Amino acid sequence: MQKSTTRRNFLKKASAVSAGMTLASVGMSAESYARIKGANDRLNFAVVGVRSRGKAHLEALADCKNVNLSHICEVDQRYVEDFSKNTAKAFGQKPRLVKDFRKLMEIKDIDAITVATPEHWHAPMAIMGLQAGKHVYLEKPCSHNPREGELLIRAQKKYKPLIQMGNQQRSSAHTIYIIEKIKAGLIGKVYYAKAFYYNNRGPIGVGKEVPVPSYLDWELWQGPAPRRPYKDNLHPYNWHWFWHYGTGESLNNGTHEVDVCRWALGVDYPKKVSTSGGRYHFKDDWEFYDTMVTGFDYGDKTLVWEGISCQGKRDLGRGSYIYGTEGSVFIDRKGYTHLSTDNKVIEEFGGDGGGQNDTANLVGGGEMTTMHFRNFIEAVRSNDKKKLHSPIDDASISVTTLHLTNIAWKMGRSLETNPKTGRILNDKEAMAMWGREYEKGWEPKV
Repeated sequence: MQKSTTRRNFLKKASAVSAGMTLASVGMSAESYARIKGANDRLNFAVVGVRSRGKAHLEALADCKNVNLSHICEVDQRYVEDFSKNTAKAFGQKPRLVKDFRKLMEIKDIDAITVATPEHWHAPMAIMGLQAGKHVYLEKPCSHNPREGELLIRAQKKYKPLIQMGNQQRSSAHTIYIIEKIKAGLIGKVYYAKAFYYNNRGPIGVGKEVPVPSYLDWELWQGPAPRRPYKDNLHPYNWHWFWHYGTGESLNNGTHEVDVCRWALGVDYPKKVSTSGGRYHFKDDWEFYDTMVTGFDYGDKTLVWEGISCQGKRDLGRGSYIYGTEGSVFIDRKGYTHLSTDNKVIEEFGGDGGGQNDTANLVGGGEMTTMHFRNFIEAVRSNDKKKLHSPIDDASISVTTLHLTNIAWKMGRSLETNPKTGRILNDKEAMAMWGREYEKGWEPKV
């Protein structure tokens, strides 16, 4: 018999299941949050990258207690004025603009940075932040390549400030609740999960070398990436589809759903990665696939990732299916559905979830991001890494898993991997893609 769960009943049950672990930290009222030890000590944040995801960071920080957005860092001047005005509305004063991230790190009264830049900047910037004593909220994917994930873990252990990756569904109350139920045996022994993401992206054309726009500091935009001429189809978004700067759809969006599946299955690195796909839809400069299916073999469990970037918009643009010996669960950003083995609905919850399931919502802000920031801030205030919902040593596993997808696709063959480290076995050519070259003087060092 179908059972619909109201938000009030859901939250009651979630509190009982999760005990003190999670829902208090991700769904507490402003009054209870203010009573946290040290909450009266204001934390100063700097947002790096104020277009798109940076806006979601501003919205989330504005919903957190006793924080201030004191500085912003941006190399494209077109986005600075509006972001500064919105910051002033939220915090009562305009932030100070620092264009060069390296100079931002010299400012002592910044406690934490949030990184919403192109992906080639993520790990080098986070490492520099840790070295400067700043806590880091780092957008997904946390790294541009697997080696950077290893460096991030090493850097956090060495320099001690905290890193939270922006896979915000880790702080979704309904997701925490249903994952805990799955781990407690709700659907028996789990053995299979499928993550999917669909979008309808258009072509990016064939870029032409043109003069760098006057509003853009192309030198700082490139940062750690080896220098290349500016092209007119690269900035501000299409860098995602170039190996030199981005990581393709698997890490751009698949990180979220694959992370949920890995969480539910209780697995770390796979033993084998097999993938197929290609750039089928358009003939342009897009260097990755627009269609991808990958299988991750964990021995007694299997995870499948399916990404379709250019083929219509479906009712369900993204989500995760989890299968066990006694039923299945579908999870997305809006809620969950628990089904029996004969596909009858046992329970469903369609809460507000914090962010649309619609893939057109590229910013991806909302309640989930706010809860993820609150969790990060709580951990920072108590200097307790264990409170983080997505600490870097765990988050990097999901990211590296999808880097392996990209490597397997590029190599055109399956990869055998070390399930303890994720490193590729018996394939020197594939392992050569574990890291990347950097512009001289910009190499991340720990």
